[in-house]
Amino acid sequence: EVQLVESGGGLVQPGGSLRLSCAASGYTKCMGWFRQAPGKEREGVASINMVGSSTYPDSVKGRFTISKDNAKNTLYLQMNSLKPEDTAVYYCAAAPWPCTVVGGGRASTYNYWGQGTQVTVSS
Repeated sequence: EVQLVESGGGLVQPGGSLRLSCAASGYTKCMGWFRQAPGKEREGVASINMVGSSTYPDSVKGRFTISKDNAKNTLYLQMNSLKPEDTAVYYCAAAPWPCTVVGGGRASTYNYWGQGTQVTVSS
């Protein structure tokens, strides 16, 4: 069982930046970030696989960057130029099996989930 602990959420003004972190208790081969806003379905915002290939939906492409420190088993999400519509609970997800670039964007790929961290973008 791999435990995931997110941190770094908070309140930020539009145009601002935040960096989320996700510390994993064990080794994983596929990791990603998802978010869920009130009344909306959970959506993928970034994923990264074993070879470092990443994928993003158009809604965050160019603003969000996913990275992983393998030595620390920690996943990051750098979020820049934040918009009010980015407001949501952000979840870290991980899987012990490899994932494709497309598969990394699907919630069904993952079997480990963090508790979530709130990100609020508001003036």
